Amino acid sequence: MENKERVCAVVVTYNRKKLLIECLDALCKQTRSIDAIYIIDNFSNDGTAELLLENGYINKLPPENLVEPFEIEIDYDNGKFLGAFDDGIEFKEAKLDNQLKIYYVRMNENTGGAGGFYEGVKRGYEKGYDWLWLMDDDTIPFDNANEALLSSIDIAQQQYQDKNIGFAISKVWFNSKDIHLMNLPQLQPVINGLPFNQIENRGILLIPAGSFVSMMISNKAINLCGLPIKEFFIWGDDIEYSSRITNKEFLGLYCRNSNVVHKTKENYSSNIYKDNIKNIWKYYYGIRNQLLIKKRDSYLKYLVAFFKNIFLTNVQIIRKRDNNKFSYMKVNTYATISSLLMKI
Repeated sequence: MENKERVCAVVVTYNRKKLLIECLDALCKQTRSIDAIYIIDNFSNDGTAELLLENGYINKLPPENLVEPFEIEIDYDNGKFLGAFDDGIEFKEAKLDNQLKIYYVRMNENTGGAGGFYEGVKRGYEKGYDWLWLMDDDTIPFDNANEALLSSIDIAQQQYQDKNIGFAISKVWFNSKDIHLMNLPQLQPVINGLPFNQIENRGILLIPAGSFVSMMISNKAINLCGLPIKEFFIWGDDIEYSSRITNKEFLGLYCRNSNVVHKTKENYSSNIYKDNIKNIWKYYYGIRNQLLIKKRDSYLKYLVAFFKNIFLTNVQIIRKRDNNKFSYMKVNTYATISSLLMKI
């Protein structure tokens, strides 16, 4: 079965203009052409808009001194691209559709990844696209990544005809040989009453949650489950949102045959006991957001986690960290207390 539904990519960017262009070029090379791209520019100050204009992705610059988000819409000529991936791996060439929509949204402030994805999902859903393909600006899809996601969705939908597919994620690489540790999927043996590996011979696993680094979300799931939590700023918004989708009996898919490269500077996953000082600010949001989810779902579990953070985690920071112990204790304590004052 060939999936004819319309796909809109949602790319959230902040001050990574060269990687953004690489991401957009890769999206335009897809062997199964996408229909649109939403670029959510989180108030970049590195000349992102100017480089987009230079590369033809927008036709004018946004106004200065914005007091609210500003959107540009253009019909982009995609005919110059062929399906070749420029990371040293050769793929088949493909004749691509010549036109796709580009929507560029210049935010009036930096709302973080969570705020950017909230804005992109909201606008893409309101435009009526069937699937929204979410990714960061440093995500570079292989040229058949979209085709493989849609193919996996079709296979799973035929297998589980009484279920709806809520989202599908790609296999995420750090480079040509190493899997990215940050974007490993969550696994559990049984999900919504189904074995997680029933169709693994087709390259598909069922998962309870996943990362926004190449996640395709159905408009049916958005309609029922709402939007990501923009107040999270960063960290936890993708796990919370995808878990919300599978908790509503939608299926989540890990698609081995769809591949992307996540071009971070280091291949790491978060670890408060080992991470360096430059990432400390992220832990405020990560700790606070995890506690906010617990508080929403079970106040008893929240209280247990709250006191565990205040006492046990701080003790473990002293025992396990080699440096910056006081700084990480301070962030952990501040984030934990902040969770008392915020609601989602």
